[in-house]
Amino acid sequence: MNAANNPAPAIGEWYRRPNGSLFEVVAVDADDDTIEVQHFDGTLEEIDFDSWRDQLLEEADAPEDWTGSVDVEPEDVETATDASAQPAIQTDPLDYLDRAEASGFSEWPTPSDERFD
Repeated sequence: MNAANNPAPAIGEWYRRPNGSLFEVVAVDADDDTIEVQHFDGTLEEIDFDSWRDQLLEEADAPEDWTGSVDVEPEDVETATDASAQPAIQTDPLDYLDRAEASGFSEWPTPSDERFD
């Protein structure tokens, strides 16, 4: 691959240099002709458009280990077995509305009213 065939920088996409270092494009400023990238370890770097074209770059998949640039301890990462990872039970918020207390709605029959049967 030669530098003339570099992929265009796209925000949110990951790229790899020949030395194997991965980075993500986080901003493109057309007014300043610069591209801001964040390396896997969290380091930010600004590259001008000419330098982007001069480098040998290839598109890459995002790393599986997303914690590279985030200061996270292993015990802080939730796993599928955590109770907090279970989906919350969805309830209808109107179930908690006391119709007799709601202004102007006390005449409406409720499902337990005899008039509703």
